[in-house]
Amino acid sequence: MRIIKFTTWTLAWLTAFICATWAAGALYFDFPKASAFVAILFVIALLAIVIFVRGKLLKLAIVFGAFAAVVSWWLTLKPSNDREWQPDVAQTAWADINGDEVTIHNVRNCDYRTQTDFTPHWETRTVRLLQITGMDLAINYWGSPWIAHPIVSFQFSDGLPLCFSIETRKTIGQQYSTLEGFYRQYTLIYIVADERDCIRLRTNYRREDVYLYHTLASPDQARERFREYINTLNALHEKPRWYNAVTSNCTTSIRAQRAVKLRAPWDWRILLNGKADEMLYQDHAIATGGLSFTELKQRSLIDARARAADDDPNFSHLIREGLPK
Repeated sequence: MRIIKFTTWTLAWLTAFICATWAAGALYFDFPKASAFVAILFVIALLAIVIFVRGKLLKLAIVFGAFAAVVSWWLTLKPSNDREWQPDVAQTAWADINGDEVTIHNVRNCDYRTQTDFTPHWETRTVRLLQITGMDLAINYWGSPWIAHPIVSFQFSDGLPLCFSIETRKTIGQQYSTLEGFYRQYTLIYIVADERDCIRLRTNYRREDVYLYHTLASPDQARERFREYINTLNALHEKPRWYNAVTSNCTTSIRAQRAVKLRAPWDWRILLNGKADEMLYQDHAIATGGLSFTELKQRSLIDARARAADDDPNFSHLIREGLPK
């Protein structure tokens, strides 16, 4: 009984500590004025309660009550599309759907000189659902092998591929921070782009490692996934949403945009998405050419091909040379 009691109290206080830490962070990052002062005052008040208030249950109740109060305020914060955005996310994509024909506005196709020096171009492209032949997945890494960024690219029989990249929409001067990603610092944006923009930016200018895989989705399955992206980007164009590093990020959003009954079972590699390609390999969702996962990953690294192709109009074809289909 003593062990159970000790374990219960330990878990309760650990939970209280996590909740209090998150709440202090919410005040620090998201409170509109004097946020550092408010966060410090919150921490001091909780410490005073833990030290001077008598009774463990009462102490816990006050800590959880304070957490609940901060959450209630935090949930009232609303995202906006009307801010001073960085040039690469200045526009939100949206689409007109007319039967089989989909016209997408604000397709990004920037002219890059460096990763920070570029001329933004926003185009309008019309595609036909019946011309979708498949769906590819690019996964790019910039540091840890556990964390990556997925880019889904739809293939068309009569035109260039279109990429969808789910990202944080940053204001001028704002930098991405993983810690700030747990709070309401960024809105979510669906970038629709030419592969010579979205993929070449990462291989040729950011010098990141990009791996490209052909999925085994049928044309019908690819069309359904394309519709999911279109529906979501239209919804975001009308009503923005917050980005969250766990609940609404570049990978969990792909799963969340599907109907609940169609979602794949949860897998820890959806969150630690640097291992997502390994998950897809094990689920027989990507073309392997009979290769082991290690061999497939080595062959799927497209950096050298992308840098050689650069701004060649055949960029999309050249980066796929030698990939299993």
